[in-house]
Amino acid sequence: MQRANVSALAGMLQQHCPRCRTGKIFRKSLFLFPDMHEWCPACDLKFEREPGYFLGTMYIGYGLALVTIAILSSLLWWFFRWQIQNAVIGGAVLFLPFAPFLTVMARILWIYLDQSIDPDKSEK
Repeated sequence: MQRANVSALAGMLQQHCPRCRTGKIFRKSLFLFPDMHEWCPACDLKFEREPGYFLGTMYIGYGLALVTIAILSSLLWWFFRWQIQNAVIGGAVLFLPFAPFLTVMARILWIYLDQSIDPDKSEK
């Protein structure tokens, strides 16, 4: 299978398979709680290689959440001059709509990272 002429970053943002960059990883939109394909519809790459495969996405998601909350809290503190405790609470509340998006991005980052380190050449 030949890879589409798309960069890795564009493939991640478009939720495409890391091997062929044409098949979609998820069936639904980014801001809904998505449903993943088990296999890439285009090249038959198995996304979940083994049980517990996506355990590493918790660390990536945690990092993305911390950075997002820190940025939102800093913006609230900077623009509204709130006390830092209130800014952090406000940042955490404003983070909630971004949680599904960051969960999806954490999984995509994990799949791309794993595929770049240990490419899976197997098919169905």
